[in-house]
Amino acid sequence: IELSDDYGHPALLLVDGVSSICALDFRMDEWGVDVALTGSQKALSLPTGIGIVCASPKALEASKSAKSVRVFFDWNDYLKFYKLGTYWPYTPSIQLLYGLRAALDLIFEEGLDNVIARHSRLGKATRLAVEAWGLKNCTQKEEWYSDTVTAVLVPPYIDSTEIVKRAWKRYNLSLGLGLNKVAGKVFRIGHLGNLNE
Repeated sequence: IELSDDYGHPALLLVDGVSSICALDFRMDEWGVDVALTGSQKALSLPTGIGIVCASPKALEASKSAKSVRVFFDWNDYLKFYKLGTYWPYTPSIQLLYGLRAALDLIFEEGLDNVIARHSRLGKATRLAVEAWGLKNCTQKEEWYSDTVTAVLVPPYIDSTEIVKRAWKRYNLSLGLGLNKVAGKVFRIGHLGNLNE
């Protein structure tokens, strides 16, 4: 999403990488991304609770004259405490930070290129399995396929919510529900994070 304002500030490129950063190829500097965000609960394989935001020097500069009201997540608070060596202006979730360190160690040990290749391989395998089941991928064009999640269309006489419930109760398998316009029409298979074949 590229945004600009009425005050003549330069546009910033913002990327929501919640389901892609650390699973798919992402090059913040090379692509000129100014703000990128992800969450701990996706490719990092942690519980929900950490929002990770990276900001370019251009974004940090733009924030100095931004008129939006902000309290909890003011970059200036974080930068000030970082320079003081305390790193965190509020009470952090220490256990999640230790988990983040361990998750990053696993990624570094495997190698980010290998992590990305694994996600590609597992995404393709999931799509092939869906095809073998006689079902269809909700995504209609191959270039839109995701290597982190696959939404599976169900026949019109089946409510996908029942599939999700049955998978959980019978197999202890967590699938995602279809959201908004595809509620009851698809279920989602997540294939991202620290997983294997």
